[in-house]
Amino acid sequence: GLIVSIGIIWDAVTDPVMGYISDHTNSRRFGRRHLYLFIGAISMAAVNFFIWEVKAGGSEAFKFSILLVLILLMKTTMTIYTTPYTALGAEMSTDYDERTSIQSIKTVFFLLGLAFVTVFGLFVIFAPTTDYPIGQLNPEAYPRIGLWTSILIVIFGLASYAATKKYIPILRATQKQSKEPFHIKSLFSGMLRVFRNKSFRSVGLTYMFNNMASAIVSNIGLHVFTFTFALDSQKVAVVVGVQFAVSIICQPLWTIFSRKIDKKNSLRLALSISILASLVFGVLVLFKSVVTDNFLLFLPFSVLAGFGLGGMFTLPLSMMADVIDVDELYSGERSEGTYFGSFTLFYKFSQSITLVGVGVFLDLVRFDSNRTTQLHSTVVSMGLFFAIGSLFAFVMAFIAVSFFDLNRQKIAAVQKELQERAERENV
Repeated sequence: GLIVSIGIIWDAVTDPVMGYISDHTNSRRFGRRHLYLFIGAISMAAVNFFIWEVKAGGSEAFKFSILLVLILLMKTTMTIYTTPYTALGAEMSTDYDERTSIQSIKTVFFLLGLAFVTVFGLFVIFAPTTDYPIGQLNPEAYPRIGLWTSILIVIFGLASYAATKKYIPILRATQKQSKEPFHIKSLFSGMLRVFRNKSFRSVGLTYMFNNMASAIVSNIGLHVFTFTFALDSQKVAVVVGVQFAVSIICQPLWTIFSRKIDKKNSLRLALSISILASLVFGVLVLFKSVVTDNFLLFLPFSVLAGFGLGGMFTLPLSMMADVIDVDELYSGERSEGTYFGSFTLFYKFSQSITLVGVGVFLDLVRFDSNRTTQLHSTVVSMGLFFAIGSLFAFVMAFIAVSFFDLNRQKIAAVQKELQERAERENV
């Protein structure tokens, strides 16, 4: 927990720095973002491979040190790739609805990747064996993750680079480059401008609380399904797979909702559905003796959680592109990198705190990773932590998004003024 927490803090700090660097890059060949997509994909794959090669032997101090160094390197290479990648998605269109469509398509591929690795891992890498009928407890399965995921990182990282390279000359011709010189002072002044933006704070806090829930689910979810409900890897794969499938299938619906009731109300709907999913999971925990080993009873939760998750991945990123329009009106430049770097700073600090909390919680409830079965009080406490923790995070996100004050009409007025300014400057 401490290693991952330190890694996320480092990741959070470096994100706005990387965003600022990419905003101030103006390569004729690579534009503002693409050089970092290439470097990030290759270096990320290399570091990822070695993380999974760390052996169980050796002292605690040695393992802690080598894993900490590798995690910090991994987070750095992820930042080099992910921050420019996210900024690129926001600057590809100025159309209010098309921005949601772009983020929706991005979310589809993101979830496909996440689902493939998760479901493939549970079905194939963690397949049950004679010695380990619960496959995710097999220590020999874990080193294979490094090889498979590193290959996928290279393939899809470079595919993203190649597929979007054609936009470089278009973006170079239309983007407003930063007028400030490249130095530390302007980095902090740019970040200060970002955090002073009320709409940014609203979306940032919403995304932060969403990711607190995500951190709880992703870091304790496998423990809960394995120990609280006694589901093997195949059944966990079905429950998780249905959730991912619903998140992917519902993407066109969130684009339609965004057009009909606007982005803010659509996001509030997604959060309401996620709150309901947390309540359903809490009921499953309370009736643990009835639902244990029966994965079919988890499918209503999977459908609700997947539907809400689909909106929460897509809508905040589309809303952030609108926030950047307003900033351009007052600052005179496009700062997608700085905005999205600061955006991730918001939620990664909260993830770091959440992960430390999860680690402390597992100690408090006497979870023992060396045991294949846990105390009854331990498994019930883990299930309730999963439900109540995610419920709290979604409620706080719902409150935060209520302060967002941009809509279709306001952004249309902002873009009209930007267009008129550009025409005056070209005369």
